[in-house]
Amino acid sequence: MDELQLRPATAADAPAIARCVEAAYSRYIERIGEPPGPMLDDYRQVVRDHRVFVAEGGGEIAGAVVLIEKGGTILLDNVAVLPSRQGEGVGRRLMLHAEGEAHRLGYESIDLYTHELMTENFALYARNGYEEVERRTERGFPRIYMRKRL
Repeated sequence: MDELQLRPATAADAPAIARCVEAAYSRYIERIGEPPGPMLDDYRQVVRDHRVFVAEGGGEIAGAVVLIEKGGTILLDNVAVLPSRQGEGVGRRLMLHAEGEAHRLGYESIDLYTHELMTENFALYARNGYEEVERRTERGFPRIYMRKRL
């Protein structure tokens, strides 16, 4: 694996982030019957309005993570890794970076959610210290909310 650099996303990164998200999440369309929520976002706006970081290596954006501050909490809204780079620890580095950023900003915990049919994600987050706090349907998606104390 080439050396990855984590850095804040810029407006110029938005198209590459959108391609990364599409590649990472498209495998779930058949399972859940529609594109997952992250595939519906406008990444130009996301980069403009939220804290977005990219993992760049080998001349490409290999992954991205989106943090949203709202109502006194911070949400790890999305972590996406190109399928060709999965299994290299890119997602783990992005998640650790997001947790470090949340801690740096003074948060005592970080929240995330996943679609309830993305069972492998739920298991991954649980292995990394996230605990389920609630289930609810938003934007038509049944979601499992999880939290990790920092």
